[in-house]
Amino acid sequence: MEPWLIVGLGNPGPGYAGNRHNVGVMVVEEIARRAGSTLKAHKAQALAASVRLPQPSGAPGGPAAIIARPTTYMNVSGGPVKSLMNFFKVPLDKLVVVHDELDIDFADVRLKRGGGEGGHNGLRSITSSVGSKDYLRVRVGIGRPPGRMDAADFVLKDFNSTEKKDLPFLVDDAADAVQTLVDLGLTDAQNKVHAR
Repeated sequence: MEPWLIVGLGNPGPGYAGNRHNVGVMVVEEIARRAGSTLKAHKAQALAASVRLPQPSGAPGGPAAIIARPTTYMNVSGGPVKSLMNFFKVPLDKLVVVHDELDIDFADVRLKRGGGEGGHNGLRSITSSVGSKDYLRVRVGIGRPPGRMDAADFVLKDFNSTEKKDLPFLVDDAADAVQTLVDLGLTDAQNKVHAR
């Protein structure tokens, strides 16, 4: 049975760790914590761990998954993702990419398969490397930049003090959404997650 590959997008290094653009990494780190695992260096230019996700009941021993984050910059995420897919023999329909989304209000989480990249360079790189847009996405809402702030500047800023209070709940919700997606499949997971 092929494992799932759940990839959280972000930029490497402590200077970026709290950025809005790194919320995908935060979610994958939460999934690792829940699975009692730690991401370790992998030759695919990524930190990765092979885990068993919980079963829908919360009991251990659920589906096999590779959880990972590229150690490259966001705009070249595709190479590591493709390498991980090849190494672990993960088919495209079991690739789940967790990423920040400007077009969704802060603290909302949405699921979809395929579609455009909306100017997201990490998604663009993955699409180019895997040769398809038809992978699953867990879109973590970060909202729009205020006033005339450039979107590229906005995503590279840390969450503001109000958002930081709610950030643990958002990361938790997004990790739950990943689990729901794996457990139920896209349509049923959308019905459940989007109803929140």
